[in-house]
Amino acid sequence: MERRFEVRLEELLDDAVLDPRVTNGMLNRLERFIRPFAVALMSPEQGRHAWEYVAGLFSDMKRKNAETIAYLHDQDRQAMQKFIGQAPWDHRPLIGELARQVGAELGEPDGVLVFDPSGFPKQGKASVGVARQWCGRLGKVDNCQVGVYLAYASRKEHSLVDVRLYLNEEWAKAKGRRKKCGVPKEIRFQTRHALALEMLAEHGKVLPHAWIAGDDEMGRSSAFAGLE
Repeated sequence: MERRFEVRLEELLDDAVLDPRVTNGMLNRLERFIRPFAVALMSPEQGRHAWEYVAGLFSDMKRKNAETIAYLHDQDRQAMQKFIGQAPWDHRPLIGELARQVGAELGEPDGVLVFDPSGFPKQGKASVGVARQWCGRLGKVDNCQVGVYLAYASRKEHSLVDVRLYLNEEWAKAKGRRKKCGVPKEIRFQTRHALALEMLAEHGKVLPHAWIAGDDEMGRSSAFAGLE
């Protein structure tokens, strides 16, 4: 290994050392953080399960899933498994709370909203939205899923805020595949630019900004690039 890379590796390893004091009172801080998100769920029971599940993810258990986390809290596994995989709950209020917090904590008048499609290579055909399409991570057209992400950046910090899964026209019209994957009926085909505009309309007011940015793909639409 070249010396310059050895120096950088040493710097990264030094930066990765965790001060033991960081974990003092962590669960109490975590509970305060989760509280407004838990309140946004449909019932107090779901809010409690949300806290228990996240606390389990932060535990020192080797295997972390709904079953082991339920046992960690001395509970029956079925209630936790139902909360994670079956119980209906709307994620939009939770994303809205995240956007509100990002705007309140990081917001600056000259902040930047950043939209960026990102692909995830896949081997099979069953995952929702998977298709042969442009995958930026691979630099070519290949089998992948694509998400359109919204991030916020200011002089203070930066944070991811929201994401929309892209469904191409073939996927959007495939009733059998949609039903098998549980795609809600109200989800219809939208271009990646339309998905970005949807997130802008939903969160723009709580994220102070003077600029909207994106990669070259987002700039190919003159209508989108001409936004003020």
